[in-house]
Amino acid sequence: MGNILDRFASIIKANINDLLDRAEDPEKMVEQYMRDLTESLAEVKEATAGVMAEEARCKRLVDDNQADIDRYEGLARKALAAGEEGDARTFLAKKQELAGRAEGLKVAFDAAHENAAKMRQMHDKLVSDIETLKARKETIKAKAAVAKTQQKVNEMTGASDRAEGAISAFNRMEAKADEMLDRANAMEELNAAPVDEAAELEKKYAAAGASAAVDEDLARLKREMGL
Repeated sequence: MGNILDRFASIIKANINDLLDRAEDPEKMVEQYMRDLTESLAEVKEATAGVMAEEARCKRLVDDNQADIDRYEGLARKALAAGEEGDARTFLAKKQELAGRAEGLKVAFDAAHENAAKMRQMHDKLVSDIETLKARKETIKAKAAVAKTQQKVNEMTGASDRAEGAISAFNRMEAKADEMLDRANAMEELNAAPVDEAAELEKKYAAAGASAAVDEDLARLKREMGL
């Protein structure tokens, strides 16, 4: 009994919503809290039943003792009415004996009543916390699922960014290769022998002269053949 009442303060002060809000993984935490609270509730129910039974027993002892006090008071009155003072003294002595027990019985009952009140309060708090967890369980799971999906989207976005970076790097390398090719072509052009314009013209006129000679030879053959 002492151990479970020692837990009273922590259970009563615990704020399930605050605990869940501070949890790194609310989805796992809500499942763990559900298990812990359910186990605690079963223990508290059993202990509460015992404490309430003890409260009822102490109350019954107080009530029975008071009933006996009242009964012996009544018997003493009857004895005096009958003129039996000695009997009245005996009844009053018994009444005084019972009255002496009354204070001790009342102290025991008050303690039992306080314990029972604490146990009922702890029981009600646990029931309320469990209902709170049940109500938030699906919401937390849904939010956790969305968070996991968002995390995957973020990972895919990162992969897309990396791919875009690779393409950009490839484009830069391709541009660099084009620049190198252009430079090579330019160097080839610069390294080529200069053109001799006179020699080129000479070739032009030589070709023209050869063509004229062919024409004259063709005309000669036609004349000889009578064509």
